[in-house]
Amino acid sequence: MMADFDEQKILESGKQIYAQRARSEAIADSLCAAGFDLLLFTASGGSQAMMDSFAFYLRHCSCLPVENVLAADLVLGACNRITNRTVAFLTSKSGDTGETLAAARWLKARGARLVCVAGKPGCALEALCDDTIVYGEGRPQEMIFYFLIGRILFLNGCFDDYPRFANELEGLPPALVQVRRQADETCRQYAAKYCAEPYQIWIGSGDLWPTAYSYSMCVLEESQWLRTKSVSSPEFFHGTLELLEKDVCTTLLMTEGPTRALDERVRDFAARHTKKFTCFDAREYALPGISPEFRPWLGPVILAAVLQRIGKNMQHITGHSLELRRYYRKERY
Repeated sequence: MMADFDEQKILESGKQIYAQRARSEAIADSLCAAGFDLLLFTASGGSQAMMDSFAFYLRHCSCLPVENVLAADLVLGACNRITNRTVAFLTSKSGDTGETLAAARWLKARGARLVCVAGKPGCALEALCDDTIVYGEGRPQEMIFYFLIGRILFLNGCFDDYPRFANELEGLPPALVQVRRQADETCRQYAAKYCAEPYQIWIGSGDLWPTAYSYSMCVLEESQWLRTKSVSSPEFFHGTLELLEKDVCTTLLMTEGPTRALDERVRDFAARHTKKFTCFDAREYALPGISPEFRPWLGPVILAAVLQRIGKNMQHITGHSLELRRYYRKERY
């Protein structure tokens, strides 16, 4: 039996998120009709990492102007392109993340149009924004951004197959249930083997670099108190490679996107230098009902489903709940 696995809840949550398609597309239509000089993604922590993949897609599929900047950096001047024609996407599961709220106020004062993607209705972030989409507690919340960004790309002549892609996304939640089932035993063994490692290296590139970064930080560090180092595949060869020894736990997330060759280079090197090397390859997981040409868009949700099974199994094995915190939202900082 799979640990902490509620298939019906996953399917119901996915159905609720897909139901936001019409609203998401209407917002995208309005943004394009009004025009914009910049698409900005700004949030905090794992929420920022989730959006960073969509900045990657925009850069690789279009010439549309795009920036992705952490909220705390934004208000200190990390982006000098903000105008009253900027469109900013902000997301927060709680809707009350302090840095993200500060960024929203800062952007609002400069006349930017703010689009909120939140986990809770009626939250503080929604009150500051012009348009809001609520995804609730389900996964994959990325689906909202597939609708928003996919539609924007379509309206700008950069994604002609978007309507078919969006139609197929209705079958994404059940497909990701199958990904979880396919991955679970491998992930259980991985969790059992590496749940007490003193140090881990996590690697990814392109659309999966944000996934590697956020999983190592938000799950292994924040939720399991494990010491990790996350590094992108191209940067791995400019420092971190020197830390590889035969007993160093090293995990690579391999994309199906345009940067796959960078991951293959890491895979070939790491496999020679550590006995604790694991590669989770998005290509290896079946997605029933999704056309092959759309798979390169879906790496983050495929690997999120896989990695979720590591976390669920790890907390079951160690008894260390994924909800346990020492400092986060426990004290002032």
